[in-house]
Amino acid sequence: MNWQIPTLFGQTKTVLERVQETTLPGTTVPQSSIERPETGVTYWFPESASTFADGVDDLYMFIFWVSTVFFIAIVVAMVYLVFKYKRPKSGEIVVEPSSSHNTNLEIAWSVLPSILLVPMFWWGATGYFDSRIPSDDAEEILVTASRYNWLFTYPNGDSSAELHLVRDKPVTLKMQSNDVLHSMFVPAFRQKMDIVPGRYTYAFIVPNKLGQFRLSCTEYCGEGHSKMRTLAEVHISEEDRKANTEWIKAEHLPWENGERIYKIHCSGCHRIDGQAATGPALNLTWGRKGKAHNGDPIEANDQYIKESIEYPAKVVVEGFGPVSKMNSFKGILNQEDIAHVTAYLKHLQPDSTGTTEAVSTTDDAEKVEAEANDT
Repeated sequence: MNWQIPTLFGQTKTVLERVQETTLPGTTVPQSSIERPETGVTYWFPESASTFADGVDDLYMFIFWVSTVFFIAIVVAMVYLVFKYKRPKSGEIVVEPSSSHNTNLEIAWSVLPSILLVPMFWWGATGYFDSRIPSDDAEEILVTASRYNWLFTYPNGDSSAELHLVRDKPVTLKMQSNDVLHSMFVPAFRQKMDIVPGRYTYAFIVPNKLGQFRLSCTEYCGEGHSKMRTLAEVHISEEDRKANTEWIKAEHLPWENGERIYKIHCSGCHRIDGQAATGPALNLTWGRKGKAHNGDPIEANDQYIKESIEYPAKVVVEGFGPVSKMNSFKGILNQEDIAHVTAYLKHLQPDSTGTTEAVSTTDDAEKVEAEANDT
């Protein structure tokens, strides 16, 4: 039986459907992050996929059952004493002598709990150190969090919007924030760590199970916080990981390069299904005419796209101001990247027949190359 609490109150959508609706565009929602394959139950723990996850679960269950036993014992004793010492129907209260001090009792309620609490502390402390002290052979992956996107940069220079790991390969995640406080949480790894602006924080993981697992921000970081989700995928080999993270621009059309940039840097605030989010929908941007917050006319051409990426506060679209919520990408995206993003925005536009127009022609490629050479 599925005891997932929200589904007990007339929810018409499945848990998976609700999670998909609040996930970054272009990001897969792994089924394994929603329910445990062996049970189908969504209320308890997700499956464990790291070397110390089972230890966390075992400690939790130990504390849970110890607490359950004491809870039952205390409630039973309380009910017994309520009936034993209830006021008599006659209203007369019989005074019974009571000792003011019992050394054996006080020793018992101090020593006996310690027999349980000390192992709990030792178990928890050793598990914490195992998850916090990286091994000497751990690779280092840089994690950059920003509202409302993730960027993972690997030792060979590859980068992706999803975290890709290799099974049984230790990894240290060096984390930084571009703006506000974030927190990275991978339930299947039982690993959570805050990402603090102005400093590095670290997490250590040894993934031991192949598959895809949900990764999300668990520190409220703004109105798009609930969509700051992506996935962590564990691969069987370094070659398989590289096949999913390596991106050679020359092997892709300009709009495809722009789509990748969108998934990494823009999908947290901009949607491509015609719905406004923190920012305007990008599939309704290119070539459109509108008004700025101050009433000035706007036309979404090449110059406007470039200025919006580098100086987002210069012109704020009506309805999204008066202050821009977008960070500047000047110094993060170069001129070639901006040209690729522009090509992607053009690609998103429907033609007169209602189909998507692929504008990644030879002319676009030559234009991208020319702009890159100018820089």
